[in-house]
Amino acid sequence: MNHDAQIYHQSVLLTQALEQLGIRPGGSYIDCTLGDGGHTLAMLDASAPDGRLLGLDADPEAVAACRSRLAPYGGRAVVAQTNFADLEPVAIANGFAPVQGIFFDLGLSSRQLDAEERGFSFRRPDPLDMRFDPSEGTPAAELVNHMDEQALANLIYRLGEEHRSRRIARGIVANRPIDTALQLAEVVRRAAGYRRSRTHPATRTFQALRMGVNREMENLEVALGASLALLEQNGRLVTIAYHSLEDRLIKTFIAAAARLRPIVKRVIKPDQEEIRRNPRSRSARLRVAELV
Repeated sequence: MNHDAQIYHQSVLLTQALEQLGIRPGGSYIDCTLGDGGHTLAMLDASAPDGRLLGLDADPEAVAACRSRLAPYGGRAVVAQTNFADLEPVAIANGFAPVQGIFFDLGLSSRQLDAEERGFSFRRPDPLDMRFDPSEGTPAAELVNHMDEQALANLIYRLGEEHRSRRIARGIVANRPIDTALQLAEVVRRAAGYRRSRTHPATRTFQALRMGVNREMENLEVALGASLALLEQNGRLVTIAYHSLEDRLIKTFIAAAARLRPIVKRVIKPDQEEIRRNPRSRSARLRVAELV
């Protein structure tokens, strides 16, 4: 099928994800992280002519774009705006139980990073929001400007794995109020004191705030558990994570689940050609397990 030419986000590990999902015509699949719809479109094509797919995303902008993009597939594509923490009830309500494959592509899409007024990027003076769904939860500005210094340091250390979290939290508190992402990035840069770094000094702090605002680790744990109830026997769970916390949670979950069998011994990573074409893919880690 001819896809919308305006695919914004480059799908990471696309060929490997499709191969590991083992998609076949007539199957039923769930994409828990629609994003810009690149993986979703490929999954629908691979399951043609009668395969079905349920796509979830908490971001209303992503959902609106994907509903338009997936319209040519008719009833084969079902889109729901919801956090994947609600995976099980949404799947059951839409007739996707059991399914042959469940897919997670975690982290931010390029569209979200580049979107104004969302505060995900530390390179623009956007409001400090960072919520996937701007109508739900507490914006990052509340954490930055009102959280206790010790609690803020703990959050940055735990979710950002930032070893200079105390210095950064102290700097944030000393410079309150902080209104924009660009302001916060500059405060973190000065407070952290990194002289040489391959990444921006605020990267880990922004990661921690975003994950805290959206309860990403808690929601992922719930969704992984739900996948056990939704997969049929020999169904595949395929995940792509972009940082160690999520990847570690997934690895531990697969190892602890008695009914899951890892399909590949080593994590699958992008090759150098993919990294050259899409530098944002460099940290991607794909894992796959099968329900037995």
